[in-house]
Amino acid sequence: QVQLVESGGGLVQAGGSLRLSCASSGRTFSSYVMGWFRQAPGKEREFVAAISWTGDKTFYTDSVKGRFTISRDIAKNTVYLQMNSLKPEDTAVYYCAARAGGPSYLQNYYDYWGQGTQVTVSS
Repeated sequence: QVQLVESGGGLVQAGGSLRLSCASSGRTFSSYVMGWFRQAPGKEREFVAAISWTGDKTFYTDSVKGRFTISRDIAKNTVYLQMNSLKPEDTAVYYCAARAGGPSYLQNYYDYWGQGTQVTVSS
């Protein structure tokens, strides 16, 4: 079993930055691919970014490329999402997720989920 706890969300003005953290406990963190997803009001949850278990491969949805960076600290069992140049359309609840397999943008492939953290970007 893997437990995931997100933190770092909040209210920020457009153009600002936030760093989300996802702390993991339970089974070996380093063996899991980690992903970030988000769900805006009235919309389906969507893929944002993923990172391989080695940390050497990262994947992003087109709308955040060049603005968001996913990273992981295996020693701290934590994955991060650095979000820069935030836009109002980035407003959503952000979830981290873990899967025992290769990186994927498909949420159904992820085995464990955090409770989510709210990010609100004002214009």
